[in-house]
Amino acid sequence: MCGIAGELRADGRPADVEAALRMASTLEPRGPDGSGVWSYGPVALAHRRLAVIDLSRRGDQPMFDPELGLVVVFNGCIYNHRALRRELEAAGYRFFSTSDTEVLLKAYHHWGEGFVDHLIGMFALCIVERDSGRAVFARDRLGVKPLYLSEMPGGVRFASTLPALVAGGQVDTTVDPVALHHYLTFHAVVPGERTLLSGVKRLPPATILTVEPDGTRHQRRYWELRCEPDDSRAGWDGADWEDAVMAGLQEAVRRRLESDVPVGVLLSGGLDSSLIVALLSEAGQKDLSTFSIGFETIGDEEGDEFRWSDVIAEQFGTDHHRIFVPTGEVLDALPAVVEAMNEPMVSHDVVAFFLLSREVARSIKVVQSGQGADEVFAGYHWYQPLFEDRTLGVDRYSSVFCDRTHAEIAAVLSPDHQLPADVSRQFIREHFERAGAATAVDRALRLDTEVMLVEDPVKRVDNMTMAWGLEARVPFLDHELVELAGACPAALKVAQGGKGILKEVSRRVLPTEVIDRPKGYFPVPPLIHLEGPYVDLLRDALHSPAARHRGLFDEGHVEHLLSQPNELTTLRYNKLWELGLLELWLQTHEL
Repeated sequence: MCGIAGELRADGRPADVEAALRMASTLEPRGPDGSGVWSYGPVALAHRRLAVIDLSRRGDQPMFDPELGLVVVFNGCIYNHRALRRELEAAGYRFFSTSDTEVLLKAYHHWGEGFVDHLIGMFALCIVERDSGRAVFARDRLGVKPLYLSEMPGGVRFASTLPALVAGGQVDTTVDPVALHHYLTFHAVVPGERTLLSGVKRLPPATILTVEPDGTRHQRRYWELRCEPDDSRAGWDGADWEDAVMAGLQEAVRRRLESDVPVGVLLSGGLDSSLIVALLSEAGQKDLSTFSIGFETIGDEEGDEFRWSDVIAEQFGTDHHRIFVPTGEVLDALPAVVEAMNEPMVSHDVVAFFLLSREVARSIKVVQSGQGADEVFAGYHWYQPLFEDRTLGVDRYSSVFCDRTHAEIAAVLSPDHQLPADVSRQFIREHFERAGAATAVDRALRLDTEVMLVEDPVKRVDNMTMAWGLEARVPFLDHELVELAGACPAALKVAQGGKGILKEVSRRVLPTEVIDRPKGYFPVPPLIHLEGPYVDLLRDALHSPAARHRGLFDEGHVEHLLSQPNELTTLRYNKLWELGLLELWLQTHEL
């Protein structure tokens, strides 16, 4: 796991190596174990390394293979790199390291752009052909690893984080009004290629982008999730599906043990992380390190789930670590948390993951985490009404998922930033109208898996773990497991209040009280019910000269929220926190 950055020019000028190094310097927390730079005419590549596979210097990046004339910078982990290596050795390739990075070079040389179809893992990468000058970017199927792009006069820059691109310079940092509308609708999620900054785009998940030496681009999606019945499994009953899901889960957690350093687990005590611990234990993992975090209870908001994580730790004999955070420490951590955000993230648990990762990284480099199960296996409450919906599903999904209507967004924003059309609802409609999803609930599951999951919990975990040089792996986003879940009948997924088939599978390895307890979330009470210094922090941000100059929000609406700081959205996000965090993020990164 690492941080990557670079510049590709198409105007005949040499690449700006200093700009590449400036970008890489901001990525140091993602890669504390080493750094490197490679330049050749119009290309400059930079890298920060977190050493997890092949800890020797042979695994350093940028990695150049003079025999093949290829160089790569890569962030992520290829879990099947050993099998691919054997296949490539049989085809005549010679290896100088044991790293998964080198496998990428040989795989690209052997299969061309089709090499991505052979990869099982999480990755964001750039491969450059030295002699032709062609560059190829690719991102993993579920977008676990980030990749940002910005146009510049005469070329393009890329980096693992948005702030890194800004550090390189020449970025249009005005706020994109369409992205702002999405932010206020989808609790900070900005879907697709857009970001909140007009001058920064994302390479979408499951996408390969080729940039020719003259700047010509070719982009294609190489994988797509289908949420509809599979004819090859038409005769399966519930038991068949349970067997298949269990086998898929076992393989997913096994794959994510691929490492030259120990692998632990972030154990919340919920079903998903508990199941990971159980399957790792079943696979023979001894002395597994597990980590849980908790906060002070405020009002009715309970601050920890230690009693549940303790049950799992005791049953499976893990080396368990409880981390308790006083309320005051949450406030103290907020500036560093906001600085660690690629983009604003309003979910309450972002601080929890930041503080948890800080402590975990003191003793371990790699963890498995349970993100994705709710989107992949229908764990959220809004899937139940959609299961009964025989329409396209746009109205029902919007009513249970979106924070604000188009009219409500107009009341939040100043006139200069309002849009005439409801671009967020249109985004939902266009996604729901795509082929490949059989019912309203299937369409919602596909949207949540391909978009909302990628740009919220997955991004949150990547940012907050990598802020401390900690690699997080997410077995529920194994693409083969996700494909299996997509084909699974929706009735099996929404059963038992959600995640029905996952609960049935879990009964083979987990205690009943953990499976059937009420669904929990990663609670951070101070960010749900704002009071005292938390309100003061947001007031200062929203009243600052920078905020007034930017003029994003209607002043009357801001004052209303400051006087009523605990208005919540449908999904219990704090409305004041959503606005204040955006300003805090813009100001923190001097945008």
